[in-house]
Amino acid sequence: MSAMNLAATPSNYPFRKIVQRFAWIGMVLCTSVTVSLLFMILGYVVYNGATAIDWSFLTELPLPPGESGGGIANALVGSILVVIVATLMALPIGLGAAIFINEFPSARLGRTVRFMAEVLTGVPSIVVGLFAYDMVVQPFGAFSGFSGSVAYAFIMVPILVITSHEAFRLVPTSLREASLALGVPKWRTILWVVLPVSKTALLTGAILAVSRALGEAAPMLFTAFGNPFWNLNLSKPIATVPMLIYTYATGPYDDWHQKAWAASFVLMAVVLFTSVLTRTFLRGKSHE
Repeated sequence: MSAMNLAATPSNYPFRKIVQRFAWIGMVLCTSVTVSLLFMILGYVVYNGATAIDWSFLTELPLPPGESGGGIANALVGSILVVIVATLMALPIGLGAAIFINEFPSARLGRTVRFMAEVLTGVPSIVVGLFAYDMVVQPFGAFSGFSGSVAYAFIMVPILVITSHEAFRLVPTSLREASLALGVPKWRTILWVVLPVSKTALLTGAILAVSRALGEAAPMLFTAFGNPFWNLNLSKPIATVPMLIYTYATGPYDDWHQKAWAASFVLMAVVLFTSVLTRTFLRGKSHE
C-alpha cells in the first residue's frame, strides 16, 4: 500500500478538491489585492495630477516661489539627459558582465557576481547618492548632471546584470552548439545568435533599469542638485523631475503641491508610454 495508492483512494478525493478550491481562492485574492493596490496608486496620481497638465506646464520654466504658473520643461529635459548618459555608462558594463558569467562560465565567479548584483539592488538609493557625491562631486568641487548620471548608473548596473543573465540563460544551448559546429567563433556566436535571440528580454530589462533610475530623487540631492533655469551642460547642476517633485511636495505652497502631483503623473506617463511603445515595436518585429 504505497502513498500513491493512498492518494488515489476515493475517500481522499473530496478533501483534495477542497484544498484545491481554497488554494485557487487564495491566489485570486492575492492577485486582486496586488492589482487593486496598483490601480489605487495609479488612480490617485491621475486624479490629483491630470487636471494640472497643460501645454504651458510642459514647455515653460518654473516660476519663483510664491508665484502661480510655470512648468517643468527644464526638469524634463534634464532627466532625459541624465538618464541617457547613465544608460550609456551602465548598459555596456551590465551587458558585458552578464555575457562573461553566462558565456564563459565559472561556477564560483558566476555565483559571486550574481550574488553581488542582487545585494547591490537592495542598497538604498540615498547611499548610492552619497557614494557618487564622495566619488564625483567632491573631487570636482561642484554639483553636476554628470554626477547624477553616475549615481543612476550604479542603480542600473545590477538590474541589467540580473535581467541580462536571465535572458541569456533562456537561449537554448542547441543554438550555440549549432553555430559553433559550423565553425563560427564564439564571439560571433554571441553577437549573431545569443544577443538577437534574447533581444526582447534584454530590452525589457533595460527598460526596467531605466524606469527604476528615472524615479529616484535621493541620489539627485547629492549630485545634480537641481537648477531653476535651462541648462544642457552636464558639468553644472541640472534640474530633474524627481528632484523637482521632492522640492514641490515639501514646499509651503498649494500651487507647488499641485505641480508635484502633475509632475508625478508626467513621470508615470513617460515610463508607461516608453514601455508600451517598446513592446509594440518588438511584437511587430517578431511577426516579420
